[in-house]
Amino acid sequence: MDKTWYIRPYQKGDTEELFAMMEKEADWNEYCNEKNKENYLRAIQTSITYLLFEEEKICGYARCREDDGFGVYVYDLLIDHNCRGKNYGRYLMEQACKDFPEQTVYVMSDVDPYYEKQGYQKEGTIFIVKPH
Repeated sequence: MDKTWYIRPYQKGDTEELFAMMEKEADWNEYCNEKNKENYLRAIQTSITYLLFEEEKICGYARCREDDGFGVYVYDLLIDHNCRGKNYGRYLMEQACKDFPEQTVYVMSDVDPYYEKQGYQKEGTIFIVKPH
């Protein structure tokens, strides 16, 4: 198979195209509205954010944080609807593994079936803490 895709870190010039891809996904609209867009942009810029391109078009991204040697946490993974089924999500996850080979990569998931299908091991649960 000819490799027509590549992964590179987020750059400020990617913002408009990245948000345009996100806006097409119903579950991602909250990050794109005027109230949250500035905060989410700051999160993208201060995270380890990988973009996957097919030719020169953004087809997906992963946003991660490294925890001072205690692991890498993937907070967001999104593949454009038109680019799914090409293992792009897996490639983005594997990029974090390549960049941090001595650390465990964890996924903060709300779509467990996707990660189970990839063969990833489930470990633990996430709880939301609210004061009483």
